Amino acid sequence: MAHTAHTAETAPRPVEHPDTVADAAATPDQQMPWAELGLKADEYEDIKRLLGRRPTAAELAMYSVMWSEHCSYKSSKIHLKQFGAKVTPEMREHLLVGMGENAGVVDIGDGWAVTYKVESHNHPSFVEPYQGAATGVGGIVRDIISMGARPVAVMDQLRFGAVDHPDTARVVHGVVAGVGGYGNCLGLPNIGGETEFDSSYQENPLVNALCVGVLRHEDIHLANASGAGNKVVLFGARTGGDGIGGASILASESFEDGMPAKRPSVQVGDPFMEKVLIECCLDLFAAELVLGIQDLGAAGISCATSELASNGDGGMHVDLEKVLLRDPSLTAGEILMSESQERMMAVVAPDRLDDFMAVIDKWDVEAAVIGEVNGSGRLTIDHFGERIVDVDPKTVAHEGPTYERPYARPAWQDALNADSSERLARPASATELTEQVLAVVTSPNQASSAWVTNQYDRFVRGDTALAQPDDAGVIRVDDTTGRGVAISTDANGRFTKLDPATGAAQALAESYRNVCTVGATPRAVTDCLNFGSPEDPDAMWQLVEAITGLADACQQMGVPVTGGNVSLYNSHGKVKGLPDSSINPTPVVGVLGVMDDVRRANPSGWFEEGLAIIALGATADELDGSAWTRVVHDHLGGLPPKVDLEAEMALGRVLVALSEADLPEGAKLVRAAHDLSAGGLIQSLVDAVLRHGVGASVDLAPIESRDGVDEFTALFSESGARALVAVHEAAVPAVEAAAGAEGVPWARIGTTGGDMLVVTGTDLLADGGAGRPLMLDLAELRDGVEATLPALF
Repeated sequence: MAHTAHTAETAPRPVEHPDTVADAAATPDQQMPWAELGLKADEYEDIKRLLGRRPTAAELAMYSVMWSEHCSYKSSKIHLKQFGAKVTPEMREHLLVGMGENAGVVDIGDGWAVTYKVESHNHPSFVEPYQGAATGVGGIVRDIISMGARPVAVMDQLRFGAVDHPDTARVVHGVVAGVGGYGNCLGLPNIGGETEFDSSYQENPLVNALCVGVLRHEDIHLANASGAGNKVVLFGARTGGDGIGGASILASESFEDGMPAKRPSVQVGDPFMEKVLIECCLDLFAAELVLGIQDLGAAGISCATSELASNGDGGMHVDLEKVLLRDPSLTAGEILMSESQERMMAVVAPDRLDDFMAVIDKWDVEAAVIGEVNGSGRLTIDHFGERIVDVDPKTVAHEGPTYERPYARPAWQDALNADSSERLARPASATELTEQVLAVVTSPNQASSAWVTNQYDRFVRGDTALAQPDDAGVIRVDDTTGRGVAISTDANGRFTKLDPATGAAQALAESYRNVCTVGATPRAVTDCLNFGSPEDPDAMWQLVEAITGLADACQQMGVPVTGGNVSLYNSHGKVKGLPDSSINPTPVVGVLGVMDDVRRANPSGWFEEGLAIIALGATADELDGSAWTRVVHDHLGGLPPKVDLEAEMALGRVLVALSEADLPEGAKLVRAAHDLSAGGLIQSLVDAVLRHGVGASVDLAPIESRDGVDEFTALFSESGARALVAVHEAAVPAVEAAAGAEGVPWARIGTTGGDMLVVTGTDLLADGGAGRPLMLDLAELRDGVEATLPALF
């Protein structure tokens, strides 16, 4: 058994005299490396003004990471306030903890609560894909632990560069292995996510990770350091040189020429240590041995100490030499900035310290008392008795610079919007239409992502009711009642590029729709806003528009944002002001829904023959930005499909009501349900028939005649507020009644059965004359869609 240290082993005293507070006061003109640490000249002047002197080297290190874009949100926080300002009293009904904490907490009934959050680890995952992705998972899991919850599931939202680019395979293999390796070792099921390829993400892959945790209402813990005399304990892994200025710096600038050299080492994860930390923290919470716990993520000890002290009602003193080190040669600034993983900081009452350490010993975790809470209102840090930090913690953690960055509609936006898909050639024969269907459903972004998701454990812990490729991941929370939650994450960067406000609202609408499709009632939102450089007015306009669009949509749909993440500087930065200077703006929106009994969750495909297939919602000629334009014509332009949030909510009410209903003999009314989104109706039909290998015969005529569209549009349109449901024949009147009550258009379009997907229509796909039905053999179709990614990677 490894030695468990409750106090630090003697570290070598620095050979050179450290830069102390007294030195800083005595040498006001000494040059400091503020630019190399990513600070602007005016920011450095602000630091000197706040301190009344120049900062010490250690203080400069703290301010540089805590005032970085990644930690301070200095370019976005004035706009993010909309999420709080637009929350109504009704939206707060189920909200136990909102924005500003490590993660939001939502009441799901019966005394149960769920905490969940999504965050990015984008730039580290480009530099070192495996560890970047792995530590992204580890970091979001620790956020959930710090709230007092047991992590129960993870999800990932991945976006990579072009499939034919020589560097894409490096990033894909590393990221997928990192996500799977860390999550699998933690014993957490990966229940859903996204995988997309687009050249806009070539130098800026997006690795967004979500974690959900479960707790009782009375077990909620918030991170703050209050109560003079309480001890500050650092426990978990030792502090090393990995990740010094890692995520905080990497995520706060573009990889571009002419910028300071800022490619610090990416953090290295140890999932087995994290697994021990989970159990150790839960034991500490259960025994009421901690007053607060803060995970150490971006900015490391700098972040944990300043945020704990700032959130508290006094101050804090830390003796930095007591920090347990893997590398004794680290300087004080490096210790403060290190982003070494699997570390937590706790505030413990003195009379509970022995009991705290007993639990630490039980789990064979190393710990050191490194400081104490006091009433000074200051954060002071000594290194071998020399005072190297003396700051107001609020100025470090919460009162950093706030920028009203200039933004303007891009000069190229009008031309992009004018270039609609109307000019693109549409199929002129049944053969051509069939070829285009196969091209779309077997393309990298529409084909099966099983090659990725099969590397993740979906069912560990035994509480997974649904997981990818179903519409939402569903996890049981209460073994007795079956109560649980459904979570879906969605984003469409192509739609958001065409119209940022609409694209963000669509991401919410699709996630909301997916949660309703499995039978859950939407309750809350988390988001991860991935955008370009805030110093580029084009990218900043996209961000502001998206935040406004999402905040307005959340208000209208009645679902509050509980927290999330902003990831900026996702741009190549070499030339600003061009349509391809930044990534496609990608607001990932995660919606959490509640289910009384997860055993009623609807799968996305049918496994019975003879079911009636019913299409809910109206179809319009909305092809701009669609999968069809992308695959068949390599085109992006026009305007995205309109967002009708009232129609989305009406559809949601129909789906949830039907999902909760039974047939007279007691069988569940809905046998399968699937939303319509990227790829349109044909993509949903392909997904549904392949889910359990049961085919279908479909007739598009009812949609064509009712909505005034042709077969091609009926198959490929990406209009919102639509879904498929499969029910027994006896339940068709119930579907009609439910849809009618909410004003949702509906049409019986087919029947399940056989080993083919057969689609007929009124023109090219007419059964007879010059037409020929679309006929897809399920075995061949499955081989095609499942072979795409393995063949590429």
